[in-house]
Amino acid sequence: MKITFAPTVPAGAKLIAHVCDADSLPQGLEPVLAAAARASRFGGKVGQMFEGFAERGGQVVRVALAGAGAPGADRATALEKAGAGLTAKYLTSGETVLALDLSSAGLSAAEAAAVLLGARLRGWRLDTYRTRLKDEQKPSLAEIVVVGATDGAEALWESESAVAEGVEFARELVTEPANVIYPESFVARCETRFAGTGVELRVLDEEQMTALGMGALLGVAQGSARPPRLLAMVWRGAKESQGGEGAFTAFVGKGVTFDTGGISIKPAAGMEDMKWDMGGAGAVAGTMLALARRGAKANVVGVVGLVENMPDGKAQRPGDVVTTMSGQTVEVINTDAEGRLVLCDVLTWVQREFKPAAIVDLATLTGAIIISLGHEHAGMFANDDELAAALDAAGKVSGDKLWRFPLGPAYDKLIDSPIADIKNVGPRYGGSITAAQFLQRFVEKGTPWAHLDIAGTVWTDKPGATWDKGASGFGVRLLDRYLRDRSEG
Repeated sequence: MKITFAPTVPAGAKLIAHVCDADSLPQGLEPVLAAAARASRFGGKVGQMFEGFAERGGQVVRVALAGAGAPGADRATALEKAGAGLTAKYLTSGETVLALDLSSAGLSAAEAAAVLLGARLRGWRLDTYRTRLKDEQKPSLAEIVVVGATDGAEALWESESAVAEGVEFARELVTEPANVIYPESFVARCETRFAGTGVELRVLDEEQMTALGMGALLGVAQGSARPPRLLAMVWRGAKESQGGEGAFTAFVGKGVTFDTGGISIKPAAGMEDMKWDMGGAGAVAGTMLALARRGAKANVVGVVGLVENMPDGKAQRPGDVVTTMSGQTVEVINTDAEGRLVLCDVLTWVQREFKPAAIVDLATLTGAIIISLGHEHAGMFANDDELAAALDAAGKVSGDKLWRFPLGPAYDKLIDSPIADIKNVGPRYGGSITAAQFLQRFVEKGTPWAHLDIAGTVWTDKPGATWDKGASGFGVRLLDRYLRDRSEG
């Protein structure tokens, strides 16, 4: 959606919207509209909407009011909901332009940007394969013209729009079907989107990964006709004062572009959802695009392991033992616990290649995390309290909320194998924790690391604050905020 700024409401505007705090109405609102708003019990509560009609300049115009509630600690979230509410209401209304009049709203530049971020994110949808939509079902709203914004709002929006683009890219990758997005095409899509951004792409193919000894990742991929890939996206946005490169922060994503479960095959019902088992990789790619678009002053590498987990005659079997790039051996008890096998080799590779100052991995790793947290939080596991606190704070600000889980020797013992160094699953209980314990065995001592299990948050069956049903883009805003606070603050 296009967002522009103008000094006055464009002549001929047919839809004019205002953002209202609790128990307030815009200055100069026609008495009949003010009376109608009060009669309809519009009080400016968060998410509350009102629509009326008035004659202005010889034509009838729609006037919309979006409630933002009382100013408080969750101000940005409330303003995002107000902007998103306007988009949700008018996206398929037949209107093509919405004039957002902020002249009497009293919003700061950051607050205005929050409204616009919510409005843009709520307007994203992928209709590529919907060929029989009726006209009234097709999006019509194409532009928001912002009037009366505070000085600095337009410049700030340039940065926030970069984040919006990253979220949208993550949603795009997650939403595309598995016959469109698979390891090779994921790389190709990134090559197109990152062209001209300054992000360096490095790609490892199956032969190169074999030479490096990535037996765990390759074991997952061996049952598929689609060859695996490792994609690294490198952004160098900061330098040390002495002229050398600053330390890298590493973001690592699970990229299982479709997960049947392999030989430990999943039930048929709901298996179509497993196209989004690459949600961690999508979030990392979206974050890297956002960082590049806004020119983040940080050195970051995003690495994703891309495989398809299929059950053909070449697929690995329960009971197989694979050797990881780190040299540790893994007894594969369950081939549906494949994400950790992909991530362990990617973690080893990024540590050897970049020696990052901190690592955050994102993965749709376990169904157990959904049992624990539902769809409201992602699970967080960390070996470093400072990193965990920084991510938790970033989650609260960004809206990508986290909840920390424990790690410890008692859980670690549950994944000891009698014939190998480690087995890829533990007992039924504590499944998300033992999965994190598995990954921790591949993190070098002294490296701050956090694992985010995002299985319950990358996809939703109902609309949310700033998204429709489907891919949420979870993780992009979280990682962007973390970097702003830690590396760029």
